[in-house]
Amino acid sequence: MPRVLISDKLSPAAVAIFRERGIETDFKPGLKPAELREIIAEYDGLAVRSATKVTRELIDAAPRLKVVGRAGIGVDNVDVTSATARGVVVMNTPFGNAITTAEHAIAMMFALARQIPEASASTKAGKWEKNRFMGVELTGKTLGLVGCGNIGSIVADRANGLRMKVIAYDPFLSEKRAVELGVEKVELDALVARADIVTIHAPYTEQTKNILSRERIFAMKKGARLINCARGGLVDEAALHEALTSGHLAGAALDVFETEPATDSPLFALENVVCTPHLGAATAEAQENVALQVAEQMSDFLLTGAVSNAINMPSVSAEEAPRLKPYMELVRLLGSLAGQLTAAQDTSIKAIRVEYEGQAAELNRRPLTAAALAGVLTPISGAVNMVNAPVLAREHGIEVAETVHERSGDYVTLLRVTVVTDGGARSVAGTLVGTGKPRLVEIKGIAVEADFAPHMLYVTNQDRPGFIGRFGMTLSEAGINIATFHLGRTAPGGDAICLVGLDGPVPDKVLAAVRTLPLVVRAVPLAF
Repeated sequence: MPRVLISDKLSPAAVAIFRERGIETDFKPGLKPAELREIIAEYDGLAVRSATKVTRELIDAAPRLKVVGRAGIGVDNVDVTSATARGVVVMNTPFGNAITTAEHAIAMMFALARQIPEASASTKAGKWEKNRFMGVELTGKTLGLVGCGNIGSIVADRANGLRMKVIAYDPFLSEKRAVELGVEKVELDALVARADIVTIHAPYTEQTKNILSRERIFAMKKGARLINCARGGLVDEAALHEALTSGHLAGAALDVFETEPATDSPLFALENVVCTPHLGAATAEAQENVALQVAEQMSDFLLTGAVSNAINMPSVSAEEAPRLKPYMELVRLLGSLAGQLTAAQDTSIKAIRVEYEGQAAELNRRPLTAAALAGVLTPISGAVNMVNAPVLAREHGIEVAETVHERSGDYVTLLRVTVVTDGGARSVAGTLVGTGKPRLVEIKGIAVEADFAPHMLYVTNQDRPGFIGRFGMTLSEAGINIATFHLGRTAPGGDAICLVGLDGPVPDKVLAAVRTLPLVVRAVPLAF
């Protein structure tokens, strides 16, 4: 039974979902880092919000850990790189609080336009400064969206309802999607020059750090306003302070800061700045939504292998998972066979190619290719799975390619994995039979119909009379029972392959004896 730890405050409904799905769940919010490291080894899943810091040290202390679920969008508190290297899936919940965050940005825009916080404080202080707080209308103003994904698109919809002109900068926004949203797609420099109000809805990365730099802040229209409800570090706060005090900008509204908790900032002293303590997702509805979503996602993954909203691996829907499972096992076994044969030659891999034919060509191929990479690289690099295999391939400069064949072949479905080394290319192919049982059908272009077994012996030899007898006698004299025996050859008298399923591993002494037999070219023990 999978076991999950919830180390931050989540809705009781999330705990109920885990337990209803048959997952043993412990709810222990508020643990100190040392306390968490002491117990994390007992868990397959870890559900967090923003308080728990999922560090490399924590991940290293969790040999069973398979998934980290972040109830929220940002994963700043999770060391995704270390998790990926260890093969741990990192999930977030990008949709659960999108509406809430978008509404907060709209609220900040109104507060800024009408100076509501300062007017409220003044009125509560017994003053009636009606002429002091002269606001601006939003209708007809140009709103510039820096980022137009889940949250930005909701802001665009609300702004269109306010009869604002909406322009957007987002490298991933297509012209078609821009038309659907009713926004004009522009470059960032054009956006800051044209917008009356700029609002940021982008993730924090090395590429987006200080995306609103000093240069871009002072390139904004004189009297413009800036809103950031996304992430601290996207705006140069020192430059923003200068622009506000000099009168270049009319105001700013910030829900996030470079350093949080933000208890002291020069910006706090400015009347034309509205500040809130990272409240973007702080509604009862959003907290309930993200808690339920993360519990469902983690449960699906631990119980069925379905992957939703993962940061570091391809998604596999709950509907796809059962159908993909036998194909993933087949391609993993094919990759493992190719990887073990490559490792036995102690040669470096230059490229890995995965080919899909028949029914396999119609599937979600990204997780299948990841499974193939894991199969190839495990015999060479140790603990590799679908999560860290693509990263490991990139780190080693291994080219990865997918090919889809629309042609009809001898099999309803066919998958082929090819490993390219300095010595050439080696391919293996397989299919599914019966109710989804993996079967090997080809090695290095030679037809070999064989079922996979936990322990096998792969032998290449010259096709001559007497080989099979001597080979069988060698195993028999060593007390090794043959479970299955499969042969293939290029042509009579040519190169041949013998693939034997055994009841256990081949002792080194027996392997050495097989390798000295006449006609034997190569013998490699296999384990699956």
